[in-house]
Amino acid sequence: MRIAYWVLASTMLLVQPADVGGEVAGRDWPCWRGPERNGISRETGWSWQWGSEGPKVRWRAAVGNGFSSFAVVDGRVYTLGNTENTDTVFCFDADTGDILWRHSYPCDLQPASYEGGPGSTPAVDGTHLFTFSKGGDLFCLHATTGKTIWSKKFSPWPYLPGDWQNTWRYAGSPLLCQERLMMSVGQAGLALNKTDGDVIWESAAGHPGYSSPVPFPTQQGQAVVFFSGHAVVGAMAGSGRQLWQLPWNTEWDLNAADPIIHDGKMLVSSGNGVGCVLFDITADPPVELWRNKRIKNLMNSSIYWQGNVFGFNETHLACISWDTGELNWTTRELRKGSLILAGGKLILLDETGKLVVAEATDQGYKPLAEAQVLDGRCWTTPVLAGGHIYVRNATGQVVSLDVRTGDQ
Repeated sequence: MRIAYWVLASTMLLVQPADVGGEVAGRDWPCWRGPERNGISRETGWSWQWGSEGPKVRWRAAVGNGFSSFAVVDGRVYTLGNTENTDTVFCFDADTGDILWRHSYPCDLQPASYEGGPGSTPAVDGTHLFTFSKGGDLFCLHATTGKTIWSKKFSPWPYLPGDWQNTWRYAGSPLLCQERLMMSVGQAGLALNKTDGDVIWESAAGHPGYSSPVPFPTQQGQAVVFFSGHAVVGAMAGSGRQLWQLPWNTEWDLNAADPIIHDGKMLVSSGNGVGCVLFDITADPPVELWRNKRIKNLMNSSIYWQGNVFGFNETHLACISWDTGELNWTTRELRKGSLILAGGKLILLDETGKLVVAEATDQGYKPLAEAQVLDGRCWTTPVLAGGHIYVRNATGQVVSLDVRTGDQ
């Protein structure tokens, strides 16, 4: 079955936007898609001029199977992996790679057409660390000690008559929104009190998609978009009241890439031949502005930058215009990969483990540097924080790459 490619990388990170609550240091990467939940790093003191040898390896580690990306805060690196049907949350020293603590619990590997293991990425809020397993294990841990503060368990297969089970269980990463912890659980999300895990509001039972919640502002206050198995839903963060629901059906209900929201517009994209759509979400109901198949995100979310969208299709990397959806360029040099952006440069990792830095421009694919940094399957989004790029493969080989400039 053509299924496993698309589930994991979309949810591999846990994010806490700086404008929605929480304390975030300037070069930290506290959650999925970074401090502003857009895949863009604030990092400035880094270099792609690493020469033919590639970037220097600072340290390596093994964490077990999975596709969880990294949260990096206050000199600590957090990720998850699975070994012998046991999930482990790891906390590493960012400088040395020493394990500061780990927290383990039983969880099925569930290798359904791929290596299996967790797809969600930890999220940090001050002294609290939030992690979510594919089996529905939600933990709030002390970020410096690993001690459990509270935990909850969700059914891994929400099921309704006439519906069907989440094939790959849970993959969405938590979103911290002021005092609330937002989760992709149920048909249109769930909000918990981040302090004690009590339910603030919850949507109707049913299976979500594999993406993560994304915050956006409205005239009524903070809102969140959830990508479920069958729809894209906008809801008020405080109450869960739905603002709109846009039907979105894909083969296997494989809605894995996070929607992108910018300037009152929202881009939604899925693979399996579905494509992408831009909506005006300031209208009531939202208005479709254009639709095409020039970007079809299987797993990882695209990135908006200076009027363009950069993202991976089912087979290649592409750049399209945000306003019109017109294709600017495409290349097949990178396949089924993931990307972030820093300093106007794309940092790309394709599924073969090749790391590339390229210009974020609509004038064609312009690679600046590349290096083979991993082997095996690589679907997990890289992270740049504190002058280091963190990457991993499906079997849990983690590499910290030193890309600091000489003056650091």
